[in-house]
Amino acid sequence: MTAHTKIGGVFKDVATIHSKISGTWKEIAEGHTKIGGTWKQFYANAVPLTVDFLVIAGGGGGAQYTGAGGGGAGGYRTSAGTSGGGGGAESSLTLAGSTNYTVTIGAGGSGGVSGSEASSGIASVFSTISSTAGGGGGGYKGSFYAAKSGGSGGGGAYAATTSGGLGTSNQGHAGGNGGGGSNDAGGGGGGASAVGTSPSGSTGGGGGNGVSSSITATSVTRAGGGGGSYFNNGSGGSGGSGGGGAGGLNGSGQTSGAVNTGSGGGGAGSSSTGNAGAAGGSGIVIIKYPDSYTLTIGGGLTSSTATAGGFKVTTFTAGTDNISFA
Repeated sequence: MTAHTKIGGVFKDVATIHSKISGTWKEIAEGHTKIGGTWKQFYANAVPLTVDFLVIAGGGGGAQYTGAGGGGAGGYRTSAGTSGGGGGAESSLTLAGSTNYTVTIGAGGSGGVSGSEASSGIASVFSTISSTAGGGGGGYKGSFYAAKSGGSGGGGAYAATTSGGLGTSNQGHAGGNGGGGSNDAGGGGGGASAVGTSPSGSTGGGGGNGVSSSITATSVTRAGGGGGSYFNNGSGGSGGSGGGGAGGLNGSGQTSGAVNTGSGGGGAGSSSTGNAGAAGGSGIVIIKYPDSYTLTIGGGLTSSTATAGGFKVTTFTAGTDNISFA
């Protein structure tokens, strides 16, 4: 709140506040006063614009063909809890009013089809924070191709180049390796909190689990890896918690990463040209800031805002544009 005092019978804003400390008048920047029986903080000047964030990139797509890998989750960065890849909370951002800051919500990567690789997602951005896109799963397009590295890496294919893609430090984890040899199963994509697993028995590799956040005051898990596929008699791998897509069996049952979670899509597990891997889920940006500020949002962004406990929480779910505070 801004400080006011009664001068000549009229309440006026004050630019500075002084208090006597050990017999000397000193300027103070902030303090507490009792209002309605409750102590509340006040500031001599504007409330500092300190902003917490959660930025998750788009997840990678699952690959196509027998033993195709699942997509990796998009990079997970936050100042309000645990980041991906085993990282801690990052520092909050101190921003300035009447200044433009970019927000971009990364799309999920497309699933692989015959002749085309599974694609990685797209990075999400808030101000100086950029989360790395999730890696696409490894598969086949006339020849086997490797899983892609990313925020979390895609799962490896069952033959030739079987290794899972690498994750990015403090954002996500590596994908699981493919089955290799006659085990026609793909590895699971990496998740924000765990590596994707390699196939076991007649089941494709599972996607790595996601990370939970309570920046909105409700705990929500996001950024799970996509499950690896299986061919013939078996089952596709499960998607990681937080929205990871399930891996398919013989080209059926693969599912996309959940929207606005940055989760990876499931691999397809079929040699048929008509069976595509599943797409990765789109990312998300959430910011939390003092409720004394008004946020101006560019028309290219889709968003919603809630207010509670002295803060506003704005969630961006699609688009790219500038925002500014006042």
